[in-house]
Amino acid sequence: MGRKVILFLIVGVFGAWYLCTPLPANTEQPWAIMCVEACLKTISKLMHLVELLGISHYMTGTNFILSFLDIPPTSDEYVTVVDTTFDNISVRVYVPTQKTKTLRRGIFYIHGGGFSLGSAGFYCYDNLSRRTAHRLNAVVISTNYRLAPKHHFPDQFEDVYNALRWFLRQAVLQEYGVDPKRIGVSGDSSGGNSAAAVVQQLRRDQDVKVKVKVQALIYPALQALDFDLPSYRENAHYPVLYRWFMIRFWSEYITTDRSLEKAMSINQHVPAHSAHLLQFVNWSSLLPERFQKGHIYKKPAFGSSTLAKKYPGFLDVRAAPLLADDTQLRSLPQTYVLTCQHDVLRDDGVMYVTRLRNAGVPVTHDHIEDGFHGLISNSLKVGDRMRNQYINWLSENL
Repeated sequence: MGRKVILFLIVGVFGAWYLCTPLPANTEQPWAIMCVEACLKTISKLMHLVELLGISHYMTGTNFILSFLDIPPTSDEYVTVVDTTFDNISVRVYVPTQKTKTLRRGIFYIHGGGFSLGSAGFYCYDNLSRRTAHRLNAVVISTNYRLAPKHHFPDQFEDVYNALRWFLRQAVLQEYGVDPKRIGVSGDSSGGNSAAAVVQQLRRDQDVKVKVKVQALIYPALQALDFDLPSYRENAHYPVLYRWFMIRFWSEYITTDRSLEKAMSINQHVPAHSAHLLQFVNWSSLLPERFQKGHIYKKPAFGSSTLAKKYPGFLDVRAAPLLADDTQLRSLPQTYVLTCQHDVLRDDGVMYVTRLRNAGVPVTHDHIEDGFHGLISNSLKVGDRMRNQYINWLSENL
């Protein structure tokens, strides 16, 4: 009996140690977030081992596990759901069953996952799109795209942009009963990156006559030049997006060559000839004081021009929308940006808010003080608040 008690205590202590993750004092439902983090940490450690043994690439193995959380297109009493293709790109379409005499709003949604993971059928994204379609009585197009490590920039961008162009064709809008004057583009995380990038591109595309009315960016990743922002410093080890993980996502988006990841991890990957771009990500001039919190700005050290010549994607505005100049920003539509305090990507979103406002673009910025990355499609209380704020803004402005 004594041995069983001791074994039980050992297992209990180990389990508590594994589950326990240091969290900020204002965290709501901390144990729920710890459980989510423990699951993600387990998958991550397993995939590191799989990659170390040469069995599978880290992202490929992770995506395989996450694919078990995909759900088939399932209609219900409120929304009809079907999978189809737009210009050979797989998309999932959500159409409300509610009868209407007028044209519906249209929302083109881009899922996150670091350009490497996930799909429109992932249960979290399916749930978010389904709720959005029902509450707004809107047609939601949730697009897929090719993923790293098999595909790199600009493949992801081009897939999303081509699917969006297809959706904006007059014949397609008529087929789904969408009002061409009430269309929005939205996305979360890397999907927020793609949303910002395709909207910028769309404004320059003279062949597309229908333009979007709004864009909604949920904790977007918008630049890969400086990984020493205050948000990266403060939240480097907070769930659910560690600094090293975001750098791995960015480097995989560009190339499987791990030398770029190593240079990014020490903030020495921007070549001297691209020094002029640093003004667009200089947080000392773009972040409000409350986000700087006494941090001292340190200009990134210049890296090898050879590396940048081989893999120039991270310097491309289509991959890093924050690098767009003021002229490009002035023509952008009304914008919604949601950021979370405990998120390495916080300052990307805040800097974009500043730059858009300086360019005269109307912006609504919702900052979630007790928020973490990736929770908008989660069932936690903070996720419910994020989701309600996002959908309410679309309801009022689209």
